[in-house]
Amino acid sequence: MIGNGTIKIGKGLDIRVPGTAALQVAVADHASYYAVTPSDCVGVSPRMLVAEGDSVKVGSPLFVDKNNEAALFVSPVSGTVQRIVRGERRALQAVVVASDGNLTALDNTPFDLSSATADSLAQWMSVHGLWTLLRQRPFGVVPALTDRPKALFISAFDSSPLAVDYDFVLKESEEDFQKGLDALKLLAGKVHLSLHDRQRNSWLAHVKGAEVHFFDGPHPAGLVGTHIACIDPINKGERVWTLEAQQVAVLGRSLRSGGYDPHRVVAVCGPSVVQPQYYRLLAGAPLSFIPQLLSQSADGKAVEHRCICGDILSGLSASMAVDSETSLPAGFLGAGVSKVCILPEGNYYDFMGWLRPNFRKYSFSHTFLSGFFNKCKSAACHAKWQFDTGRHGDKRPLFVTGQFEKLTPLDIYPMQLIKACVVGDIELMEELGIYEVEPEDLALCEFADTSKTEIQSIVRNALEKIRKEG
Repeated sequence: MIGNGTIKIGKGLDIRVPGTAALQVAVADHASYYAVTPSDCVGVSPRMLVAEGDSVKVGSPLFVDKNNEAALFVSPVSGTVQRIVRGERRALQAVVVASDGNLTALDNTPFDLSSATADSLAQWMSVHGLWTLLRQRPFGVVPALTDRPKALFISAFDSSPLAVDYDFVLKESEEDFQKGLDALKLLAGKVHLSLHDRQRNSWLAHVKGAEVHFFDGPHPAGLVGTHIACIDPINKGERVWTLEAQQVAVLGRSLRSGGYDPHRVVAVCGPSVVQPQYYRLLAGAPLSFIPQLLSQSADGKAVEHRCICGDILSGLSASMAVDSETSLPAGFLGAGVSKVCILPEGNYYDFMGWLRPNFRKYSFSHTFLSGFFNKCKSAACHAKWQFDTGRHGDKRPLFVTGQFEKLTPLDIYPMQLIKACVVGDIELMEELGIYEVEPEDLALCEFADTSKTEIQSIVRNALEKIRKEG
């Protein structure tokens, strides 16, 4: 619904997790090791371009996608390839680079946008490892170099739990953000920038080269999938591109400097963090600095925590440990991650389970008495909730509750779509709008599902099936 120039989102749910990052930035120490992981992008089949012991610079190619030569993955630092990490069936998991601390660039010739064409810009982005910043819908993959979308969407506000404040994160990147927008305008033609209604006085509302839209409402009002559905929905055979807001500034900064510059501001937040705040880091930085920021049990017992790169509803678990055998960090910051959330592990026995009143346990379905106070917006309410990674139950058959329809503002039938994905009926999935969604668009359904169904994995597998068979 549109009113007063603002698109109002009525369906959804705001989950107020304690531990939002304070508006202050610390510069993290330069690490000894950095890594690039193919899991940052969907459907990548890597072909190695380096070997262990090779010397690299910032922007040196490390591997490329066999199925998309434009998807070139480059080093965020200069140094030596320390280790190529492989998993089952020798699947590439990460390329670890030992940094020399100098950040010597492979190229430092600025790119001239004034005389560029869309094709020359695309080629330059590919060579410098910037093409992999883009995501194409449907399927969430890196687009082919010759493809062009009907529109490109950028979301510069976050409505998910422990939301990132993009006005704060981008406050020193106005020039770079504008230059990135100029490049995207040349590349894609039409660019849509989505902001929250409270950002009307922000400098982001006055950028050039993009159509600015204002949204208001509960999560997922900040998801780019919601914006696409409200502004220019995807039909079968159409393509749109998306880009994370900080990546626009990364693109602009790289165009100005002439080479890959993956510096970004990342929120380290969550109920387990003693002092949640922002850190200035390089993409690919190790997460081994985080344990020293975490709270410990008052009785001296060891507390287990889970690190999630990205949104707690749809992010990926990552290790904060150091491998005892190699002395290398086991987990690294993904290229498109703007927040790292830390929650206590929920691997404990919950005495009497849902039979207890539980005034501090969050409940969407009003299973607990605390469920009647979910809409409280005060800081005191935020602080009282006890969130951990526990699912509070085992898997059960998927049955109709009517909850999903309350959480999904897209023009789809979520329960029917999920069932079609389970059985793998491609024609039915297409009729029910599979091309409009990415797994994150149904993350709230997974959170509220009483059946404990891994809905996001089901949707991703279904999209991959269509992509590979198409």
